[in-house]
Amino acid sequence: MLMLQAAVCGFILDCFLGDPAWMPHPVVYMGKAITWAEKFLRARFPKTPKEELRAGVCLAAGLPLLTLLVAGCICALAARLHPAAGFAVQTLWCWQVLAMRDLASESRNVWKELQKEDLPAARKAVGRIVGRDTDRLTAEGVIKAAVETVAENFSDGVAAPMLYMFLGGAPLALVYKSINTMDSMVGYKNEKYLWFGRAAAKLDDAANYLPARISALCWVAAAALTGQDWKGAWRIWRRDRRCHASPNSAQTEAACAGSLGVQLAGPAWYFGELYDKPTIGDGLRPVEMADILRAIRMMVAGSVLLLVLCGAVRFLIVRCF
Repeated sequence: MLMLQAAVCGFILDCFLGDPAWMPHPVVYMGKAITWAEKFLRARFPKTPKEELRAGVCLAAGLPLLTLLVAGCICALAARLHPAAGFAVQTLWCWQVLAMRDLASESRNVWKELQKEDLPAARKAVGRIVGRDTDRLTAEGVIKAAVETVAENFSDGVAAPMLYMFLGGAPLALVYKSINTMDSMVGYKNEKYLWFGRAAAKLDDAANYLPARISALCWVAAAALTGQDWKGAWRIWRRDRRCHASPNSAQTEAACAGSLGVQLAGPAWYFGELYDKPTIGDGLRPVEMADILRAIRMMVAGSVLLLVLCGAVRFLIVRCF
């Protein structure tokens, strides 16, 4: 029951406080560990595809195991010291693995800059939450990028960590964050990371496989709850959910595009190179600034819905077993 209470409290704290800049965050230390481990492993493995792949496997296996060991021991020691201490540690980390408030705030900042008709500022604002190059984006491109990142990050920034925390508490949620952080740092298909980052990328695909699909279904339900086109969300999800190189990234983007009746994705610039990505959705109308706010509302509604569903399932399991 402590795990359930900590997860709910962590969600509430994220809703009201987000991620305060002054508070040390475990993802920051994960990032430092990944940077150190990459330098350490590259210095010890020959620079051949096969050996770089082996080095990447060491990183992909080592960081999640280390995270589980450290987080699990700290939670266990805190609980042994006092139940309140165990609850506090679990709640803190459940709070920190969620990103709903910050995702909503950052994407709303993009909308505010567009409202001012300040395209350079809007490009800068959206650059804080997307991985693509933003200096070439039109106003329409900025809107699409913001909507896409709200939809995609609903899955890996809210839904997936929430599912893992209800499954295995804060330690398992932190393991997921370590996998997701590795993918964001080394999981690229460029010359530098094609082999070294492959294991991390595949592990992230596996960790997100079920959460991404559950997230998409929650988005369809959220569309109905917020007055958007849930039938369109269901139809486009069923049709376009595989329109991405990743098996997971298009899941919530497709549901979002269908719920809004717009077309998302398409060609995008990354690190100065144009990638010809397929489009998602029918484009029944052009995107507009209000679509950012609509996407935020659906993301929040889907988060609350998933919290209720996970809490109910966890409560029933605890009561029955």
